[in-house]
This record gives sequence, structure tokens and C-alpha cells, in this order.
Amino acid sequence: MNQEALTKNWKYEEGQPFIGWDFSYLDGRMLEGQPPWSYSARAAELMKTSSSVLDLDTGGGERFLELREHWPPKVVATEHYPPNFKLATERLTPFGAKVVDIQLSDFGLIPFADGEFDLVLNRHAAFNPYEVGRVLAPGGSFLTQQVHGLWAADLLAAFAAKPQWPEASPEKYLPHLQEAGLEITNVENWSGELTFTDVGAIVYYLRAIPWLVPGFSVESHLNYLLKLQEQLERDRVLVFTSRKYLIEARTPAAH
Repeated sequence: MNQEALTKNWKYEEGQPFIGWDFSYLDGRMLEGQPPWSYSARAAELMKTSSSVLDLDTGGGERFLELREHWPPKVVATEHYPPNFKLATERLTPFGAKVVDIQLSDFGLIPFADGEFDLVLNRHAAFNPYEVGRVLAPGGSFLTQQVHGLWAADLLAAFAAKPQWPEASPEKYLPHLQEAGLEITNVENWSGELTFTDVGAIVYYLRAIPWLVPGFSVESHLNYLLKLQEQLERDRVLVFTSRKYLIEARTPAAH
């Protein structure tokens, strides 16, 4: 395929819609290894022994809804990005969940009462360890799976970009969680492969997650895409390094 045809194809991928946190459009084209743990299975286990749960940054609510049969009586989710907030509200509220518009950060406050939740869940979102500790009830649990700050650093390097949060790791959060009064019960690290079968899949992916390569577009990053195309034709697939980690912690039980 010549450069003109490749560029046309990549611009088509660039224009495809991305809604919620759903990458099913890339099924078979983007393949990511799986860590040895199951975040969803552990979240389900913890909900069985909880009377209330807070799901931070639920995205479009699609993944949280998959755990519907395990929900406790009180269910609250947060989301800030307007299209996702709308989706999450439409998906979750019919089942009794409350969806609250909150922009999370490592330092921001969250508008919930002290000890309001037995369980706080967080999948791939920012969080303030001290606020998590504050809203957890005695004996409550916090479960988070995070994308490591050095995740896909080699993919970003292919576009002359660098990870924006290289320090995002268990080593960053564990001391703060402990200072917030939580006991760390499990920490797991994992690295594996992130594989793309075509360059167009990378285009779609980088447009869906714009903070990975700021300012990315086919037009502005065409030379980088062409180099990846050369690598693809040589190696048949494009393989990068995926890194994730999981932390589980709990607050002391009431005496």
C-alpha cells in the first residue's frame, strides 16, 4: 500500500467515534496480555461482604455494570467526562445506583461523609489516598488496579513522547495509603505485551486516549506512523510493553 493509501486509511481510523471506555472496535487488532490477578473477580468478592460501594471514575459504567449481580444495597459511582457521565447515568441509575459528577485528582476532595462506604473501587483512575481513607468505614476495603506510569513507554517513544506520570507506581501510593490509616493487604506488579496488528489500530487508540501523545493526529505525526508501518512490514506485528499494578488495602476494624 502506498503512502497516499495508508494516509487515507489512517485518517479514516482517526475519525472513528470512541464512547465510554470501550475498545471493542479494536478486537483482534489490539491484544494485551492479562495480569495474573482478576480485578473484577476480587471486586465481586469484596462486594459480597459490603453494604455500600463507591466506584471512582466509572467511565461509561460498562465494566461496573458487569458486576451488577454482586452490587451491595448502596451503590455510588463517580464520573466527570460529560459523554461518559451521561452514559454511566443511563446505564447504572435504572439499577438503583447514584452517579455523581466529580473530577478526581491525587489531591482533590470528594463530597462524601466520613466512613460512608464499606468498599471503594478504583480501576485506572486518579485518587487521593487520604480521601479514600476518610470515606471508608472501619474494616472497609480499597481495591485499585492502575496502569503503571511507565506503561507503553516504548510506544510513546515511537512518537517522540514521554510518559506524563512516570512516578505513578505502588511506591508512590503505598506510603500515603498507610499515612491515611490503611493497612496494605496485597500489592502485585505485572508487565506483559501490548500488540497491534496494524498501524491504523494505533491511530484509533491514540485518538481515544489523547493524553498519551499530546496533540497527536495523522497529519502532524505522519512520519512516525510511516516508520511504524516499515517496522510492521518487517516484523508482522508491533509489540510494546504493558505494565499494571494492583493494590488492596483496608481500614482497621472498629473496637
